[in-house]
Amino acid sequence: MRLRHFEALRPVCPVCRAGAASGSLLAIAHVYREVSGHIVEGILHCANPLCQREYPVIDGIPLLIGNLRHFISENPLRVLLRRDLEPPLESLIGDCLGSGSDFDHVRQQVSAYAWEHYGDLDPARTAEDLHPGTMLGALEAGLRAVEQVPPGPILDVGCGCGRSTFDLAERTGELVLGVDLHYPMLQVATGVLQQSVARYPLRRVGLVYDQREFEVQIRGRENVDFWACDATALPFDPGTFPLAVGLNVLDSVYSPREFLSELASVLRPGGRTVLTCPYDWTAGATPVEAWLGGHSQRSPLAGSSEAVLRAMLTPGASPSGVEGLRIIAELDDLPWRVRLHDRATMNYRLHLIVAERV
Repeated sequence: MRLRHFEALRPVCPVCRAGAASGSLLAIAHVYREVSGHIVEGILHCANPLCQREYPVIDGIPLLIGNLRHFISENPLRVLLRRDLEPPLESLIGDCLGSGSDFDHVRQQVSAYAWEHYGDLDPARTAEDLHPGTMLGALEAGLRAVEQVPPGPILDVGCGCGRSTFDLAERTGELVLGVDLHYPMLQVATGVLQQSVARYPLRRVGLVYDQREFEVQIRGRENVDFWACDATALPFDPGTFPLAVGLNVLDSVYSPREFLSELASVLRPGGRTVLTCPYDWTAGATPVEAWLGGHSQRSPLAGSSEAVLRAMLTPGASPSGVEGLRIIAELDDLPWRVRLHDRATMNYRLHLIVAERV
């Protein structure tokens, strides 16, 4: 955790914030290891004497999550997973745990997203290989639609392995914070941030992975940090950010409506948000009743996710509309490619909207 980001963004206790209009500031209680302005291991706590909840900093990543006990108890492997094993040992463990284990799920997810984020920088990639980086094309299209990025800190929600966060810093020169709940992906991102090295398992087939590790030099890295936060309960006071980006996260949160409301809250008046989504709804990530479209095709909007989102972000168009956000630009059919293994790729068509805080 960069001290510079902590001091500039002044995070608040997510538990206190959920129970009041504004939360109580977090303070640094203990620093166990610090390197060049990064707290690598430490504990933050809520300054409210009636709360004083503690939030750990592990591997340089602060876990600013309201229900921290539930998160860690549900994700012990992901938080405590070792990253220093030699590839043959990691492969042997993967074989023993087998297909369908949480270890297998983590490696598949990290493989797919880390390849999309950093595969274009891999010196081992050949001209014949499938080209990664379609996510960056969607981000560029969104920033063009914003036209002029307002000055001030930028929030990248659902940053995954971090390439969009680095790209935002390089393009704007502003302070940028990437937040996500997928801890192993955040570890990939912090590896690039702190060591300038991308390290991840690249799935070849089944349980066979090739460990990729290569140097990554990205401009603007000094303006970037990564925190573990819940997109539906962000630890920031209202009006903290002039720009928030959420690439392909709307259909991955428990409550899309709460996510949109959180964006409206943390944006400054006149601030902008860029959102992309393939509407790949799954009940494992989002309860069906919380989906924006994707069901109830007999309804007036015929189950169209685009139409439901459009109505929610058009003032007065829907009783379940999100107060404070209105659409100012919209694009469709932007490509996004996710690599599954050597012989399988998922291709999506993204819907992009730019909304303004009113």
